[in-house]
Amino acid sequence: MEELTQDEITRYSRHIILPNVGLEGQRKLKNASVLIIGGGALGSPSALYLAAAGVGNIGIVDFDMVDVTNLQRQIIHTNDNVGRLKTESAKEGIERLNPLVQVSIFDTKITSENALDIIKDFDIVVDCTDNFPTRYLVNDACVLLDKPLAYGSIFRFDAQASVFWAKKGACYRCLFPFPPPPELAPSCGEGGVFGALPGIVGSIQANEVIKLILGAEDTLVGRLIVLDAWKMRFTQIKVQKDENCPVCGKNPTIKKLIDYEDFCALKAPKISSFKNISVHALKKKIDKNEKINIIDVREPFEFEMGNIKNSVNIPLNSIVSRISEIDKNRESVILCKSGIRSVYAIKALKKEGFAGKVLNLKGGIMEWASKIDNSIAEY
Repeated sequence: MEELTQDEITRYSRHIILPNVGLEGQRKLKNASVLIIGGGALGSPSALYLAAAGVGNIGIVDFDMVDVTNLQRQIIHTNDNVGRLKTESAKEGIERLNPLVQVSIFDTKITSENALDIIKDFDIVVDCTDNFPTRYLVNDACVLLDKPLAYGSIFRFDAQASVFWAKKGACYRCLFPFPPPPELAPSCGEGGVFGALPGIVGSIQANEVIKLILGAEDTLVGRLIVLDAWKMRFTQIKVQKDENCPVCGKNPTIKKLIDYEDFCALKAPKISSFKNISVHALKKKIDKNEKINIIDVREPFEFEMGNIKNSVNIPLNSIVSRISEIDKNRESVILCKSGIRSVYAIKALKKEGFAGKVLNLKGGIMEWASKIDNSIAEY
């Protein structure tokens, strides 16, 4: 085990004087390797606190670029980094904080083809992802490689955190055997995130990683923390191992990584299976005063941020119960933020037997704002 230098002893002195850390614990941190999957909202505080604590080798996996909309919550990035790879920006942020830490970056999307190769050389994995296919992928890879997984997730004002480690307790699949329907799982870009919430959850993840490295017994293995940040209420739920779990149970059926997009049903419905209309074509219809229904299936607060004149707001989760409000004798154009939720709205309408003609607005309100009406703010 590599020893601490005098500079490191000075830097980490407030850790070293803690009875549960000491010199031996700080040496463990220096010699540990942690992989953070996702360099965004959760990855930012996790990376910074792990680096500050002296974790010797930190890996970051991300393929995205820094966008100005990230800066409301992704504190490792700055204005100067907009347009750069998140991995490069995060690496610089860590090195500014603690140049004694080694940072490995993986500028790629983690997939079934590369996950095992990326994860195998790290001691602990931190799940800072924002979508269900990647969560199931990372979980399964960690089970197959026997790696502890510090889990966190956020949505609007709500969050969850736990540690999944199949050798000592449950895995993610034990708690969530199946993903929610895609139409009920909007991204952060569509659902929003309370700015300070990722800081709380990412710090919890970093806290659990440090405890795992130090060999603490009282970790979040077997427990799930649920947080309502608006009411500032924490709830703790016991998580038990599912002996019938397909990946970590007694008789596992998943022995290699699978197609997680297919598992989470994100391959269907395909947008191409519905007829699209461009924003320019819709503008022509409006200019000609054609009698059409323009149905906006975003949430009411999104609708208030900007909308197409004479459009009607019927949120996706209400589209079936309010189907009678849509005139089936007129052509209907269904829209959302980017053209994804509208597809699920059309699918729901057709399933209910809606007889009218429906079109999906390609690119949604963001395309309309970009090409037709720049008074509507992009978000």
